Amino acid sequence: MKKLTRSQVEQAALKILENAGISKVPVQVDKIAISLGLSISPVDLGEAVSGILVVGNDHSTIGYNISQSPVRQRFTIAHELGHYVLHSQKEALFIDRNYSVFKRDQQSETGEQMIERQANQFAAALLMPKFLVEEELKSIHIDLGDEQGLKSLADRFAVSAQAMSLRLVNLGLIEAH
Repeated sequence: MKKLTRSQVEQAALKILENAGISKVPVQVDKIAISLGLSISPVDLGEAVSGILVVGNDHSTIGYNISQSPVRQRFTIAHELGHYVLHSQKEALFIDRNYSVFKRDQQSETGEQMIERQANQFAAALLMPKFLVEEELKSIHIDLGDEQGLKSLADRFAVSAQAMSLRLVNLGLIEAH
């Protein structure tokens, strides 16, 4: 599996947004998936699995865990889109288990860990593209140091405060705590 740079992943997400004509928040990730020819289906995946991507010759499907929060479901759909856009030429099935902390560790350089990081980066770039984050920050004038300000921004993008916080750190707009 080819190691993609963060910039390459960001560009792939940006290209998808441009092709879909996305220029406002929240990003309609379900419509993007459908425009790429994928089906989206709520599925009872138990507690350990967030989402699944099945890539077929004629049709591909994203399944997301019906029991998770709407913001988690959106991130899962975007994550599975990342696998579809970045990795599906190599694999036909992706099963994504729940995890709440994304960090570098001893397993980070394995192929599986690398593609999961890339899919997370893609999801963040798709749901919270830099140009829209910067546009929203200019228009609403919130204090990112304030927990309520961060939550307000996350709500505008229909993502979790944790996802927004990580995205802002990765964009260099706030410092990690």
